Amino acid sequence: MGEKTRSMIFTIYGDYIRHYGNKIWIGSLISLLKEFGHNEQAVRVAVSRMLKQGWIQSEKQGNKSYYFLTDQGVARIEEAANRIFKLKPNDWDGKWRILMYTIPEEKRHIRDELRQELLWSGFGSFSNGCWISPNSLKKEVKLLIEKYNISEYVDLFLSEYIGPKDNKTLVEKSWPLDQIIDKYEEFIVRCSKKYIAHQSIINQGKMTDAECFVERTKLVHHYRKFLFIDPGLPKELLPDNWNGTLAATLFNQYYQILAEPASRFFESVFQENNDLWKKDESYDAKQHPYITQ
Repeated sequence: MGEKTRSMIFTIYGDYIRHYGNKIWIGSLISLLKEFGHNEQAVRVAVSRMLKQGWIQSEKQGNKSYYFLTDQGVARIEEAANRIFKLKPNDWDGKWRILMYTIPEEKRHIRDELRQELLWSGFGSFSNGCWISPNSLKKEVKLLIEKYNISEYVDLFLSEYIGPKDNKTLVEKSWPLDQIIDKYEEFIVRCSKKYIAHQSIINQGKMTDAECFVERTKLVHHYRKFLFIDPGLPKELLPDNWNGTLAATLFNQYYQILAEPASRFFESVFQENNDLWKKDESYDAKQHPYITQ
């Protein structure tokens, strides 16, 4: 339950809290997580772990504890949001980013963490110690090098592939595209049924704001797992049977019918116990800032 609670807290920070001053009272957070069956102890343990990992910081105001994202946390959330709400693949500049590293055995724990970070950022494992991406990830690599203090072990190249095979062969070697397509198909089948059902119920006024909050949060929570498996390849490198774009369109349509009532419920919990009530004036739940990109 601990890891699931922590993961759900990330989702709520990313989809709600960061639009409301980026700070929340622990009591409000506990109330929100109860909607998903997470108890107070699980929330406090998860928050403690996120503090130790450098994702959030705390501050006391009177007898209340508030938690807000660190710079590291904000950077991760912003990167995730840009990718989650993107409807169309990027255009490609025809170049490959090649990252190579030789991290010594005594830093093995860093190597394992770095591997997960690279997968999350969209790199593909081309061969042992060699990762590739068609996307410009210079900023992300710089942050990883600083985070793990590994500048002496890492080299980043910008190159073109001149054969003997073609670029799509590099993709097939570095990413399990068939598995990703299967995962998207599962999402599309499951999500389309719920979308049609909820659209009808919402139109009839038979779905509460709290229920919409739960469904919208679960939708984002489930969909953001694709960040760990979908590298966000440009359209020139995608297979003909790619269904990721259809999944993105379905996700955004479903998100929009849940958005406003879900935000109303979040605001009711957040505002009731938060002395620091603050909402970004540009934030419109239904027209998410990333949906049109």
